Amino acid sequence: MIATAEEFVALRESSIQEEYLRAARDNAPIAVWRDVIARFPNMRTWVALNKTVPPEILEVLATDVDPDVRRAVAMKNSLPLHLMVLLSRDPVECVRLRIACNKKAPADVLRYLGADPSVDVSSAALERLHGKAGDSE
Repeated sequence: MIATAEEFVALRESSIQEEYLRAARDNAPIAVWRDVIARFPNMRTWVALNKTVPPEILEVLATDVDPDVRRAVAMKNSLPLHLMVLLSRDPVECVRLRIACNKKAPADVLRYLGADPSVDVSSAALERLHGKAGDSE
């Protein structure tokens, strides 16, 4: 378990592979995640990419000012539905594209993104939507 914000940053910046990987897969108390977000803004994307980050923290990061952070949140397979819907309406194309490519995106979100003004987003969503329809046959 990651015990402090400083420990997370040290693990993430380590050149030792095992330490670096701990930053991606070890869990931490919610207070530690909140501390990292508050004091180390350059680490917010890495918090979002951690495999164990809880939904309460994803909720905070889904509205981050940095689109790279929101894009990292949109990549999460464990993303709660309401955050998937929120990010499918993001003003930044790359965030919506990550939702369109998210393997857990439900059909209604994919249908919504299928009408996206971005050809990349709409194409990805429709391709996934048709793939989902083919999977159920």
